[in-house]
Amino acid sequence: MQAFGYTGKILRVDLSTGKISADDTLKYKDFIGGEGIAMKIMWDEVAPGTKPYEPANKLIFGTGPLCGTGVPCSGRTNITSLLPSSPFYGVSSSHMGGYFATELKYAGWDMIVVEGKAASPVWLRIEDGKVKIEDARWMWGKGIFDTQAMVTSFRGSKAQVAAIGQAVENMVNLSVIRTGSSHSAGGHGGIMGSKNLKAIGVIGTGSVKIAADPKAWMELDKYMMSIIGANNQMVVPSHPQPWAEFNNPTSRWTGRKGLFWGAANPPVETGECDPHDMQSVGYRTQKAIFDLGPAAEKYTVRMGGCSHCPIRCHSQLKVPELERYGMDPYVANTCVGWSGPRGVMFKGYKPLAGTTAEETRVIANAVGTKLADDYGVWCNYAQIGRDMAYCFNKGVFKRVLSAEEYASIPWDKLLNGDPAFYFDFYDRVSNKKGEFSHIADGSYWIAQRWNLGDDYWNDKDNKLWTRGGFPVHHSNEAGAQVGALISCFSNRDAQNHSHMNYIGSKLPLALQKEIAGEIFGSPDAFDAPSNYTPMNEYKARFVKWALDRSLLHNSLTVCNWMWPMSVSPLKERKYRGDTSLEAQFYSLATGIKMSEAELDEAAARCFTLFRAITVRQMGTFDMRKQHDQTTKWVTAQEKAKDGSYMKQFTPGTIAMEEQDMQLGLTMVYKQFGWDEKTGAPTKAGLEKHGLADVAKDLASRGLLPA
Repeated sequence: MQAFGYTGKILRVDLSTGKISADDTLKYKDFIGGEGIAMKIMWDEVAPGTKPYEPANKLIFGTGPLCGTGVPCSGRTNITSLLPSSPFYGVSSSHMGGYFATELKYAGWDMIVVEGKAASPVWLRIEDGKVKIEDARWMWGKGIFDTQAMVTSFRGSKAQVAAIGQAVENMVNLSVIRTGSSHSAGGHGGIMGSKNLKAIGVIGTGSVKIAADPKAWMELDKYMMSIIGANNQMVVPSHPQPWAEFNNPTSRWTGRKGLFWGAANPPVETGECDPHDMQSVGYRTQKAIFDLGPAAEKYTVRMGGCSHCPIRCHSQLKVPELERYGMDPYVANTCVGWSGPRGVMFKGYKPLAGTTAEETRVIANAVGTKLADDYGVWCNYAQIGRDMAYCFNKGVFKRVLSAEEYASIPWDKLLNGDPAFYFDFYDRVSNKKGEFSHIADGSYWIAQRWNLGDDYWNDKDNKLWTRGGFPVHHSNEAGAQVGALISCFSNRDAQNHSHMNYIGSKLPLALQKEIAGEIFGSPDAFDAPSNYTPMNEYKARFVKWALDRSLLHNSLTVCNWMWPMSVSPLKERKYRGDTSLEAQFYSLATGIKMSEAELDEAAARCFTLFRAITVRQMGTFDMRKQHDQTTKWVTAQEKAKDGSYMKQFTPGTIAMEEQDMQLGLTMVYKQFGWDEKTGAPTKAGLEKHGLADVAKDLASRGLLPA
């Protein structure tokens, strides 16, 4: 049978035995691809009670049927495994961009399933259908950038590499798998280290076949490009433009006349970027100034990004001052890749000699980012920096470290804003030197180890969403109950941008409410910022839609930073996007015709399976009380400027209300067809999704609600 969209093959590698085999992708097609198929494999093959660093755990690199086809923003790699920083080692996924996923598809593989543990360090060499396990002892102990260079030395610069650094080798819980100069998947790095797998190098000379007539495909692609905005589907520019009806200074659509890639040779002006001009899409998002401030303009060589992505949201800089620190001057990243290391230097930076404060911010931040990226340390969506600040300011380090270790840490560099502190910090963390290094165990584990108590969890500034140790990632500040409830359903930080790409579009409130009414059934699905209304059914629909779409994107695999296309920058479309594009591309690519509703239902099947795995791992079906609860600051009344407390649902506060949140959970459970008391999938609901075997397994363990 010809596989369209899919290659039809899953690569399986057992590092304990050295066995390499192929499996049939299409037997899993009901789970779409990427994360969906990975969840099915984890359910079938990883027994409850397995720990993340045990050989029996699996590490799954997944692509989907749209990856490698040329669909805009489809270069993501989904990585699924057990999460070491989770208190119950919950199954979860991380994601990296770049070119690794498409190269894997061109080599003829949809996914890689790695299990077991090699007796000594190895790397996996994939050249089309030829796969070998190679000796990597000579790479062990090297940073990620050196490792990538070593692997590409075998096959040249066209090879794509997923590699690990010292933090991952040492099984630091907060560590990453990285590809390219700036694309990383946070949280599952230690799994790769536990398997003695230093890198995966891929080179593919094939292609991905699609079922559609090329003309129909190109027409849909052109239509998609007319709808796409800037990073995170922001469709309003940050500055007034001749073509623009609206502008918003907080938008990531930063391109404008007079703004340059200043370090390009010659410098490149981003310009007006009229949305009708498809050739200027890549100039819309000058992300360096958004992430690092105005001084970053002069250091920007260009914007980079992922395979098949026109947006280019990764800032690629040349910072000559890095040579002062013995570093190559080139550095790249985006978003929390910059802000995470900056959080470690929570006292700020002291201006360096010969530079302005703004230039120092770029230079010093580049030092931290470069070290974190090379060692492979994950910031846990910036929580490692907040944990640093909390433990320093509350005297935790003085209490838990020996006097000798405490004295050995160059606190003076931290307090004086000297970026040289980064060298000490990342060395200690990555090489597990001393008690201090446990700061990278993850928030749940340091709270247990260092007895941090209720104040730690309930501190609003510390931004911990649950006692599972997961930080805020677009929650109650992002769409009221919509963002808050989305954040309750993950086994890690929510990583859900489906709602953010709508909420953060920067369109005026009246327009956003109109569009919400069309997608979710009522304008009441969407509230004005910091002016919230009580929970309603339409917000629950929005929550389910966002949860399903996020898993759908991770399965197809397309970028959840950009998809779905719910809005557009076009006035003639009344700023409407098209939420059926995923289904249209899926149908054309695979030849399996599916409507928008049918594809969403397939995503709901996958999300329900994810929920069932969580029930089995936790050993309880009472998800409401044991999983979906927030920390107390989320529902605590906030203080106004005059010192009085603001009641929930009054203008100016983003605080949630406990009973309203519980009502919201009930409404979302109802949307999924789960038990409304406990939030667990029911026998009937599982069978409806074709998961009768899952229902039977849960019933045998006493994990189905009555």
